Amino acid sequence: MIKNFLEQLRIQRWDDHRYYHHSRINQSLHFVSAVSFMISYLMLYFDPLMSALIGWLVSMTSRQAGHFFFEPRGFDHINQATHEHKEEIKVGYNLRRKIVLMAIWAASPLVLYFDRTLFGLFTPWATPVDFVRQVAKIWLVVGLGGLLFRTVHLFFIRDVETGLVWMTKILTDPFNDFMLYHKAPLALLRGELIDPGLDLIEHGLEEKPA
Repeated sequence: MIKNFLEQLRIQRWDDHRYYHHSRINQSLHFVSAVSFMISYLMLYFDPLMSALIGWLVSMTSRQAGHFFFEPRGFDHINQATHEHKEEIKVGYNLRRKIVLMAIWAASPLVLYFDRTLFGLFTPWATPVDFVRQVAKIWLVVGLGGLLFRTVHLFFIRDVETGLVWMTKILTDPFNDFMLYHKAPLALLRGELIDPGLDLIEHGLEEKPA
């Protein structure tokens, strides 16, 4: 059972890499995201609100900017797949779902600004510091909620194991991305815009849901 879980985790990680991380700019931004996420994880024990601010303002923005602005969206000749096909088989948050999640993240400070109690959930903020801390609380909930929502959703549309594997992958992505992409900034400085090392035959993997 554990062996199968780890194998599914390996497959999800490899599919995510080969389908969605061709750009060296995207990989470099994921390296930045990985480092800041690890700092955010550390801060979670000391100051959860600061952890949420780092996680969203640095880690998530750099991570998603790589996907939205730099990752190629044309036909994937390496994997022989269209962008639409990859979006359809994506296990986690594809670009459409990410837009919804990021929209909720971006809109929440505006809602709090115009409704200082957030529909009665908070004591009205009085200073900028109060406002920032309350925004951090909202973002902490949005992050945990987004993780749990998709995990439980996968329980129903796939199976429990797929959901748990995906959740494990997301929580450990900063460490995995650090190892995968720590050389990407140097490659980018050499003028290498696309990763030439995505060799499917060497890995011997058939196409599976990303």
